[in-house]
Order: sequence, then C-alpha cells, then structure tokens
Amino acid sequence: MREKPVIYVDADACPVKAQVIKVAERHGLPVTFVANGGLRPSRDPMIRNVVVSAGFDAADDWIVENAATDDIVVTADILLAGRCVANGALVLGPTGRIFDTGNIGVVTAMRNLNQQLRESGEISGRNAAFAPKDRSRFLEALETLVRKAIKEG
Repeated sequence: MREKPVIYVDADACPVKAQVIKVAERHGLPVTFVANGGLRPSRDPMIRNVVVSAGFDAADDWIVENAATDDIVVTADILLAGRCVANGALVLGPTGRIFDTGNIGVVTAMRNLNQQLRESGEISGRNAAFAPKDRSRFLEALETLVRKAIKEG
C-alpha cells in the first residue's frame, strides 16, 4: 500500500503547473508531469518529469497505466478524464471542474457533440480564455481532491 496519493498532470499546455506544485508542497505529495516534451527540469525530489514519445495519446496512455485509485489526475482532455475516472482516479480540469462517475458520461457526450458541430461548420470559435477565476477555482478544487485522496488513501 502506498503512503500518499500521487498527482499526475497531463502537462502539455497545462496552465496550472505552478498551482499544482503549490498544493502538492503544502501536503507533501509527489507530482508527475507527463508530456511529449518541453518540460522544465526540477531539482525538487517530489517532482518527476516523464517525457513520452510523440505518438498519438502516448502521454494519456502513460497516465492511465500509472495512475492508481485515489491518485489525482489534472487534465483538460475529456477522453483521458473518462479513462482515469473509470480506473478510480480523482480527476479535475485546469478550470477546477471535477470529473467523476456522476458527470463524465454527460461531459463526454457534450464534447463529442461539440466536435461534430465544429466539424460540420454549425458552430465555430474556441474555448473561453483561461481567466484568473479559473485558477482560483482550480486551487480550491485541487485542495478538495487532495484532502479526499489523503483521507481515503
């Protein structure tokens, strides 16, 4: 049995890396950043960087294979979130949205619908810009999940 949960971060284009480190340090939790490249080295022994091949979904596959029940996964990728929720991980997006068994089906369906509408030209545009309120919401949600993971672990 592990002593502490691990925080896994889908680190490609993740806007909340500093916030993850801040919360992890406060609770003494290890963090693993997973990306296809471009990770800044850290001297902190609690931070691990994993660079995977540039293959499609390589980072996602690595996270799914390594994140255990009650670990925390940070990702904006809805399909990765669904895979991690199915494996028992606690999952949240960089805007602070928590994904769980109660909402991942609807979230995935909405993602797929929006993708179809974009591809057919019915809708255009992008996601809303990342805002300071998103960062604040993320910190609050991460703190909640960390406490839950420590309690349940």
